[in-house]
Amino acid sequence: MTPPASALPVEAPQAFLGVARSLTDKLWRDRLDARGAAKALAIVQRHQLPELLARVLAGRGVDSDAVADFLDPTIRKLMPDPFTVTEMEAAAKRIADAAARSETVAIFGDYDVDGATSAALLAWHLRHCGLDPLIHIPDRIFEGYGPNVEAVRGLAAKGATLLVTVDCGTTSIEPLAEAKRLGMSVVVIDHHQAGDVLPEVDALVNPNRLDDLSGLGHLAAVGLVLVTLVAVNRELRQRGFWNAEMPEPDLLGMLHHVALGTVADVAPLIGLNRAFVAKGLIAMRRRDHVGHTALMDVARLNGPPEAWHLGFMLGPRVNAGGRIGRADLGVRLLLEGDSVEAARIAAELDRLNSERRVIEQAAEAQAEAEALASIGLEDKIGVIVTASEGWHPGVVGLVASRLKEKFSRPAFAIALEPGGIGTGSGRSIAGVDIGKAVRQAVTDGILLKGGGHAMAAGVTLRKEKLAEFRAYLENALARDVAEARHVNELYIDGAVSARAVTTELAATLNRAGPFGSGNPEAVLALPAHQLVYADEVGQAHLRLRFKSGDGAIVNGIAFRSVGQKLGNALAANRGQQLHVAGSLSVDRYQGAERVQFRVIDVALPDQGPSVIR
Repeated sequence: MTPPASALPVEAPQAFLGVARSLTDKLWRDRLDARGAAKALAIVQRHQLPELLARVLAGRGVDSDAVADFLDPTIRKLMPDPFTVTEMEAAAKRIADAAARSETVAIFGDYDVDGATSAALLAWHLRHCGLDPLIHIPDRIFEGYGPNVEAVRGLAAKGATLLVTVDCGTTSIEPLAEAKRLGMSVVVIDHHQAGDVLPEVDALVNPNRLDDLSGLGHLAAVGLVLVTLVAVNRELRQRGFWNAEMPEPDLLGMLHHVALGTVADVAPLIGLNRAFVAKGLIAMRRRDHVGHTALMDVARLNGPPEAWHLGFMLGPRVNAGGRIGRADLGVRLLLEGDSVEAARIAAELDRLNSERRVIEQAAEAQAEAEALASIGLEDKIGVIVTASEGWHPGVVGLVASRLKEKFSRPAFAIALEPGGIGTGSGRSIAGVDIGKAVRQAVTDGILLKGGGHAMAAGVTLRKEKLAEFRAYLENALARDVAEARHVNELYIDGAVSARAVTTELAATLNRAGPFGSGNPEAVLALPAHQLVYADEVGQAHLRLRFKSGDGAIVNGIAFRSVGQKLGNALAANRGQQLHVAGSLSVDRYQGAERVQFRVIDVALPDQGPSVIR
């Protein structure tokens, strides 16, 4: 009989496999404490699930009563009444009015994947209603983020009577005031953090505005657009708009867009987001959408897509148009109905993505050198702020992300333009809210523009304010950074041997997916396995093979590890026994499937015997 949870001691778990310090300076922890282990046992007993899967579920806070719904998240169960979102009713009525009156609607989207998918989803729906919406995606370099006065005037000149902004608009006070002056109605559908002052519009739908109590702040903009369209469909249904000639559109048929935008925007895969992505992946596997199929083909994705494919293979290609090419290419691909034209657009995005990688690598090397110089031997800097003339503004977010990963602290990368203005992006670590800090820096006059959310932000500043911005961030965030980085821990869900690493095990663990932000992949340990092969492959990856004591072999890969701590540790320990931590993935090539171990850390075993826990 399982003792009640309240009777179990609450104590920090011991170092997993005794690894107090790995070769990349991490402390390995068992993800489950005593209470978590009891929860896992209860899941095994009640649901007859494999122990390792039960440990993964318990490690993500899933109670025994919630297991069935977690393993099969459904939109029907998780979709709230849209009107719980502040001003949703006003937004739905105004968009429904536009459909009923056959108005000219202008859609203003962001230039990233979330913006592209949001704009494509809304445009698809309006087209289904018989409208021909205008779509404007701003040029990242010449227009910057969000609505601008000139673009708003251009849309008004084309006859737009309703402007709908998606994935932007919450902080666009003056441009949206101009839209109202020109006689346009304005609806904002956005998820970025909001301040005290909001633009005066017909409806501002944003679950992160301070007066919203819907609890949907985790949604990406594309998910919020879908919820909005649920409300619009309902409003039009009540008006008798739908009929045999104009049937109600099937919103669930567009979950491809919602899954792609949600994963690419690193929205946490919890609640409704998990359902969106789980069902969206099923839709993508049918390969019945022309644009998504062309995107998968050009990315050479032959097997069924998983969440990480969306984040690392498909999303970057859609993003490439907004970063260094034509900003509207992603939306055009997602709305294209002709397979030949879709293949052409996808090929252009693929070419731009390759070009983007070259530009990014050059900037990354320069930014890394600058970061190393600022951190110094004493490691005193809490926030990295790098800046340079000549960097392409379209890659600074990627550079900031690489710096954050390498140095385990928030990082900003800023492209300085000849006129003395810098535009940049920041990426943060868990527990440090850079969005709030950036908004305060705007209020204090340090930044010209800025906004975002806890984990990512955009900034615009004058070059002469760069030192002040660095000092401000250090003062505002140093304590939070120190607390977040106090212990560099890696949580392990369980341990297996090479012989147990099979496609069947990978499929079992994938039942707890889709994995991503907010629902991390299961991390497994291979105790005391010999590194029998290590060789560089592709873009600074290491291909690996590990052998267990009984002679079984498991193939591994360590992505982007060459020249990093992990790659150096692996290269220095060829032929040695290592504790290995990583996740499972299934590699599909020429119709064959094989499981591989994606290595994220290694440690030297103690001299005593290793124990599989």
